[in-house]
Amino acid sequence: MPYFTRLILFLFCLTALVESRKPKRRRWTGQLEMPKPSHLYKKNLDVTKIRKGKPQPLLRVEDHDFSMRPAFGGPAIPVGVDVQVESLDSISEVDMDFTMTLYLRHYWKDERLAFPSTSNKSRTFDGRLVKKIWVPDVFFVHSKRSFTHDTTTDNIMLRVFPDGHVLYSMRITVTAMCNMDFSHFPLDSQTCSLELESYAYTDEDLMLYWKNGDESLKTDEKISLSQFLIQKFHTTSRLAFYSSTGWYNRLYINFTLRRHIFFFLLQTYFPATLMVMLSWVSFWIDRRAVPARVSLGITTVLTMSTIITGVNASMPRVSYIKAVDIYLWVSFVFVFLSVLEYAAVNYLTTVQERKERKLREKFPCMCGMLHSRTMTLDGSYSESEANSLAGYPRSHFLTEEERQDKIVVHLALSNESNSSRKKGLLKGHMGLRIFQNTHAIDKYSRLIFPASYIFFNLIYWSVFS
Repeated sequence: MPYFTRLILFLFCLTALVESRKPKRRRWTGQLEMPKPSHLYKKNLDVTKIRKGKPQPLLRVEDHDFSMRPAFGGPAIPVGVDVQVESLDSISEVDMDFTMTLYLRHYWKDERLAFPSTSNKSRTFDGRLVKKIWVPDVFFVHSKRSFTHDTTTDNIMLRVFPDGHVLYSMRITVTAMCNMDFSHFPLDSQTCSLELESYAYTDEDLMLYWKNGDESLKTDEKISLSQFLIQKFHTTSRLAFYSSTGWYNRLYINFTLRRHIFFFLLQTYFPATLMVMLSWVSFWIDRRAVPARVSLGITTVLTMSTIITGVNASMPRVSYIKAVDIYLWVSFVFVFLSVLEYAAVNYLTTVQERKERKLREKFPCMCGMLHSRTMTLDGSYSESEANSLAGYPRSHFLTEEERQDKIVVHLALSNESNSSRKKGLLKGHMGLRIFQNTHAIDKYSRLIFPASYIFFNLIYWSVFS
């Protein structure tokens, strides 16, 4: 190859080499690029990253047998408990139970879960680790239904400290039995308990206790019930004995509820009182108005029966008498007695009218002598009486014995007529009619029935309130 050709080829290669080493210019896009901060380039230490070689897990779960409790074969392991009550969802008198949502937390130490740490900070895990390690087998005594919340994931938290201390927390809703006493219902207070206990471990293997005493139980200030007033929450603990297995530590969450009385005053006591007072109206109605008084008495009796049935329908069938039963049944007796009172008045009125009718039939000729006022008890007659009898034939005159009977009847009717006239002058014609149509039993009932019912109410509310 000629020398000139080699020179040209060398210069071309040299030029291409120089051009390739020059920095390339970026295309203008109309935006300024800001320099990135230097701290974003720093990488955080990721303890979960698997490095080359044999991995070193943080917790050596696979190296231990977690089917056994910590310090197996040694003294009992202490497990502290605290509870935060989130809500009291319902209280059922019919089923005698209550439903509660709470946060249940356990504290214990398991040296098998200890791990080295320079910062002495705890590590938090979810419910997947709970299935691999040992946790206390606490259950709710006398519970009917319970579940752990799982939305959006299982509400379980496990926090492990470097020295092996463990915090195990879960959110639970439990429905438990509550033995209620309704002898003072609805003026009653109920005390219910939620009981916690280890299912398998006796007090020789697991010592269950309240971690902070009375401070171990905390409640939400917004907890309220429509029918009850929450008076107090408190904790207790004791040993429970089972004949086949032994002694167990049992923790109690006790709470006292007092029933609101205002609802029952409006729905039960006030209507019952009104029905009793309504039955007293019949004492002021004319005793001859049979349809009015009978219909009023039957209506109040049926209304009281409806009230009693409605109250008992919403209550459990207990074998003892409740306070509301005493009030309603006594009110029912008052209403029923008002009906019987009119039955007695009507019967006595009928008997009295029958006697008067017989007397009129027995002495028909004395009708014209009822207005005489000068008749004497010894059978003698005044001049006016003689003149008034002058037109009667001798056959109409009476013997001595008949005349004595006539005098007594005449005086009685005359006195009754005189007393009626005097009262008519004081009260007027309308008051006279009411008085004449009122039986003596009605007069006494107007005072006796209200006084007796007021006396009963004073005793009732002083005893049960």
